[in-house]
Amino acid sequence: MGSNSDVVITLMDAYTQKDFDAIEALFTDDAVYHNIPMTPLNGKAEAMQVIRAMQAQIVDWEVLNIAEDGNVVLTERVDKFVMADGKAVSLPVMDTMEL
Repeated sequence: MGSNSDVVITLMDAYTQKDFDAIEALFTDDAVYHNIPMTPLNGKAEAMQVIRAMQAQIVDWEVLNIAEDGNVVLTERVDKFVMADGKAVSLPVMDTMEL
């Protein structure tokens, strides 16, 4: 698949497309998904339960910067959503992913 940054970009693209099967394929069984300030989710099954319940109609993750050091990928991005009620939400994000 290439570099760890490529894996993270693939994950973000899957989120944008709301391709939950592709997202799930990128998670390991022992994954920890911690979307602060929520409680960490332990394991692929628990993480995917929450991810699949996502209520956004439109998801767009705009990557501003990405950096990789070994198995750690940092992204600075703006996550943009249009919710089921039509409300637009834009969140600045600094993300750490360990692969």
